[in-house]
Amino acid sequence: MDFSAQPLTPVQARVLATLMEKACTVPDSYPLSLNSLQLGCNQKTARDPVMNLSEAEVADTLDTLRERSLVVEVSGARVARFEHNFQRAVGVPQQSAALLGLLMLRGPQTAAELRLNTERWYKFLDVASVEAFLDELQERSADKGGPLVHKLAKAPGAREARWAHRLCGEVAATAVAGGDKAQDDERIAALEARVAALEQQLAELQAALGPH
Repeated sequence: MDFSAQPLTPVQARVLATLMEKACTVPDSYPLSLNSLQLGCNQKTARDPVMNLSEAEVADTLDTLRERSLVVEVSGARVARFEHNFQRAVGVPQQSAALLGLLMLRGPQTAAELRLNTERWYKFLDVASVEAFLDELQERSADKGGPLVHKLAKAPGAREARWAHRLCGEVAATAVAGGDKAQDDERIAALEARVAALEQQLAELQAALGPH
Protein backbone atom coordinates (compact mmCIF):
# COMPACT_ATOMS: atom_id res chain seq x y z
CA MET A 1 0.00 0.00 0.00
CA ASP A 2 1.42 3.34 -1.10
CA PHE A 3 0.59 6.11 1.36
CA SER A 4 2.65 8.67 -0.54
CA ALA A 5 0.17 8.44 -3.43
CA GLN A 6 -2.92 8.26 -1.22
CA PRO A 7 -2.08 9.51 2.29
CA LEU A 8 -4.39 9.19 5.24
CA THR A 9 -6.12 12.26 6.60
CA PRO A 10 -5.42 13.11 10.27
CA VAL A 11 -8.91 11.86 11.18
CA GLN A 12 -8.41 8.59 9.29
CA ALA A 13 -5.09 8.11 11.10
CA ARG A 14 -6.77 8.72 14.47
CA VAL A 15 -9.62 6.27 13.83
CA LEU A 16 -7.30 3.58 12.48
CA ALA A 17 -4.72 3.97 15.25
CA THR A 18 -7.41 3.92 17.95
CA LEU A 19 -8.65 0.57 16.66
CA MET A 20 -5.05 -0.69 16.64
CA GLU A 21 -4.52 0.51 20.21
CA LYS A 22 -7.72 -0.96 21.65
CA ALA A 23 -7.07 -4.33 19.99
CA CYS A 24 -3.98 -4.59 22.22
CA THR A 25 -5.04 -2.76 25.38
CA VAL A 26 -8.69 -3.83 25.82
CA PRO A 27 -9.01 -7.11 23.90
CA ASP A 28 -12.16 -8.11 25.83
CA SER A 29 -14.02 -5.09 24.41
CA TYR A 30 -12.66 -5.51 20.88
CA PRO A 31 -13.85 -5.21 18.08
CA LEU A 32 -15.23 -1.76 18.94
CA SER A 33 -18.71 -0.34 18.55
CA LEU A 34 -19.03 3.06 16.90
CA ASN A 35 -19.63 4.72 20.27
CA SER A 36 -16.59 3.09 21.91
CA LEU A 37 -14.44 4.03 18.95
CA GLN A 38 -15.59 7.65 19.12
CA LEU A 39 -14.71 7.81 22.82
CA GLY A 40 -11.29 6.32 22.12
CA CYS A 41 -10.59 8.81 19.34
CA ASN A 42 -11.51 11.73 21.61
CA GLN A 43 -9.45 10.68 24.65
CA LYS A 44 -7.72 13.57 26.39
CA THR A 45 -4.70 11.49 27.38
CA ALA A 46 -2.14 9.71 25.17
CA ARG A 47 -3.34 11.68 22.13
CA ASP A 48 -1.54 14.36 20.13
CA PRO A 49 -3.37 16.32 19.00
CA VAL A 50 -6.52 15.96 21.12
CA MET A 51 -9.56 15.73 18.84
CA ASN A 52 -13.32 16.15 19.31
CA LEU A 53 -14.83 14.02 16.56
CA SER A 54 -18.58 13.58 16.18
CA GLU A 55 -20.16 10.16 15.73
CA ALA A 56 -20.98 11.06 12.12
CA GLU A 57 -17.34 11.99 11.41
CA VAL A 58 -16.13 8.68 12.82
CA ALA A 59 -18.76 6.74 10.83
CA ASP A 60 -17.86 8.49 7.57
CA THR A 61 -14.17 7.88 8.22
CA LEU A 62 -14.79 4.19 8.85
CA ASP A 63 -16.44 3.97 5.42
CA THR A 64 -13.36 5.44 3.72
CA LEU A 65 -11.03 3.12 5.64
CA ARG A 66 -13.16 0.09 4.74
CA GLU A 67 -12.86 1.04 1.06
CA ARG A 68 -9.07 0.77 1.44
CA SER A 69 -9.33 -2.56 3.32
CA LEU A 70 -7.76 -0.98 6.42
CA VAL A 71 -10.88 -1.57 8.54
CA VAL A 72 -13.37 -4.45 8.58
CA GLU A 73 -16.94 -4.46 9.94
CA VAL A 74 -17.64 -7.58 11.98
CA SER A 75 -20.95 -9.19 11.05
CA GLY A 76 -23.25 -11.16 13.30
CA ALA A 77 -23.41 -8.72 16.22
CA ARG A 78 -26.55 -6.79 17.17
CA VAL A 79 -24.44 -3.62 17.22
CA ALA A 80 -22.03 -3.02 14.36
CA ARG A 81 -18.43 -3.50 15.46
CA PHE A 82 -15.18 -2.67 13.72
CA GLU A 83 -11.64 -3.98 13.70
CA HIS A 84 -8.49 -2.89 11.90
CA ASN A 85 -6.81 -4.83 9.13
CA PHE A 86 -3.60 -2.79 9.22
CA GLN A 87 -0.92 -5.46 9.27
CA ARG A 88 -2.39 -7.49 6.44
CA ALA A 89 -3.30 -4.50 4.25
CA VAL A 90 0.03 -2.71 4.69
CA GLY A 91 2.21 -5.80 4.87
CA VAL A 92 4.15 -5.12 8.08
CA PRO A 93 4.89 -7.29 11.14
CA GLN A 94 3.31 -6.76 14.55
CA GLN A 95 6.30 -4.81 15.85
CA SER A 96 6.19 -2.28 13.01
CA ALA A 97 2.42 -1.93 13.31
CA ALA A 98 2.79 -1.11 17.02
CA LEU A 99 5.34 1.62 16.28
CA LEU A 100 3.27 3.14 13.48
CA GLY A 101 0.11 3.07 15.59
CA LEU A 102 1.83 4.90 18.46
CA LEU A 103 3.27 7.50 16.12
CA MET A 104 -0.19 8.13 14.66
CA LEU A 105 -1.70 8.54 18.11
CA ARG A 106 0.99 10.53 19.91
CA GLY A 107 3.04 12.28 17.24
CA PRO A 108 6.85 12.22 16.86
CA GLN A 109 8.76 10.29 19.55
CA THR A 110 12.25 9.03 20.21
CA ALA A 111 13.04 5.32 20.01
CA ALA A 112 13.28 5.21 23.82
CA GLU A 113 9.86 6.85 24.19
CA LEU A 114 8.38 4.44 21.67
CA ARG A 115 9.76 1.44 23.54
CA LEU A 116 8.14 2.69 26.75
CA ASN A 117 4.83 3.68 25.17
CA THR A 118 4.39 0.44 23.21
CA GLU A 119 4.69 -1.83 26.26
CA ARG A 120 0.97 -2.71 26.19
CA TRP A 121 1.10 -3.19 22.40
CA TYR A 122 4.35 -5.12 22.05
CA LYS A 123 7.24 -5.62 24.48
CA PHE A 124 10.48 -4.76 22.69
CA LEU A 125 13.65 -6.28 24.13
CA ASP A 126 15.54 -2.98 24.08
CA VAL A 127 15.82 0.38 22.34
CA ALA A 128 18.10 -1.13 19.71
CA SER A 129 15.26 -3.46 18.68
CA VAL A 130 12.95 -0.48 18.24
CA GLU A 131 15.55 1.33 16.16
CA ALA A 132 16.02 -1.73 13.95
CA PHE A 133 12.33 -1.83 13.05
CA LEU A 134 12.25 1.94 12.55
CA ASP A 135 15.24 1.73 10.20
CA GLU A 136 13.48 -1.02 8.28
CA LEU A 137 10.35 1.12 7.94
CA GLN A 138 12.41 4.10 6.78
CA GLU A 139 14.22 2.02 4.17
CA ARG A 140 11.05 0.34 2.86
CA SER A 141 11.41 -0.21 -0.87
CA ALA A 142 9.35 1.58 -3.49
CA ASP A 143 7.77 -1.66 -4.71
CA LYS A 144 6.28 -2.10 -1.22
CA GLY A 145 4.97 1.47 -1.11
CA GLY A 146 8.04 3.36 0.07
CA PRO A 147 9.14 4.58 3.53
CA LEU A 148 6.56 4.70 6.32
CA VAL A 149 8.59 6.65 8.89
CA HIS A 150 11.08 9.51 8.85
CA LYS A 151 13.88 10.25 11.31
CA LEU A 152 13.69 13.94 12.16
CA ALA A 153 16.68 16.22 12.47
CA LYS A 154 17.92 16.23 16.06
CA ALA A 155 16.85 19.41 17.82
CA PRO A 156 19.65 21.51 19.37
CA GLY A 157 20.36 20.24 22.86
CA ALA A 158 18.33 17.06 22.37
CA ARG A 159 19.99 13.75 23.25
CA GLU A 160 18.00 11.71 20.73
CA ALA A 161 16.31 12.32 17.39
CA ARG A 162 12.56 11.80 17.13
CA TRP A 163 10.73 9.70 14.55
CA ALA A 164 7.52 10.58 12.70
CA HIS A 165 5.19 8.44 10.58
CA ARG A 166 4.57 9.13 6.89
CA LEU A 167 1.11 7.60 6.60
CA CYS A 168 -0.38 11.08 6.21
CA GLY A 169 2.14 12.01 3.52
CA GLU A 170 5.39 13.93 3.73
CA VAL A 171 6.42 14.95 7.23
CA ALA A 172 5.57 18.62 7.78
CA ALA A 173 8.50 21.02 7.99
CA THR A 174 7.16 22.25 11.32
CA ALA A 175 7.54 18.76 12.74
CA VAL A 176 11.12 18.50 11.52
CA ALA A 177 12.09 21.90 12.86
CA GLY A 178 9.91 21.88 15.95
CA GLY A 179 12.85 21.96 18.36
CA ASP A 180 14.50 24.81 16.49
CA LYS A 181 11.30 26.87 16.52
CA ALA A 182 10.90 26.48 20.26
CA GLN A 183 14.44 27.70 20.85
CA ASP A 184 13.96 30.57 18.40
CA ASP A 185 10.83 31.64 20.27
CA GLU A 186 12.79 31.65 23.54
CA ARG A 187 15.59 33.73 22.03
CA ILE A 188 13.12 36.23 20.55
CA ALA A 189 11.30 36.57 23.88
CA ALA A 190 14.62 37.14 25.68
CA LEU A 191 15.66 39.80 23.15
CA GLU A 192 12.31 41.57 23.42
CA ALA A 193 12.62 41.64 27.20
CA ARG A 194 16.15 43.01 26.92
CA VAL A 195 15.05 45.76 24.49
CA ALA A 196 12.18 46.71 26.80
CA ALA A 197 14.59 46.96 29.74
CA LEU A 198 16.99 49.16 27.74
CA GLU A 199 14.14 51.43 26.65
CA GLN A 200 13.09 51.78 30.29
CA GLN A 201 16.65 52.66 31.33
CA LEU A 202 16.89 55.22 28.52
CA ALA A 203 13.61 56.82 29.54
CA GLU A 204 14.77 57.06 33.18
CA LEU A 205 18.10 58.58 32.08
CA GLN A 206 16.34 61.20 29.93
CA ALA A 207 14.04 62.07 32.82
CA ALA A 208 17.03 62.48 35.14
CA LEU A 209 18.84 64.78 32.73
CA GLY A 210 15.76 66.95 32.32
CA PRO A 211 14.74 69.01 29.30
CA HIS A 212 17.51 70.30 27.01
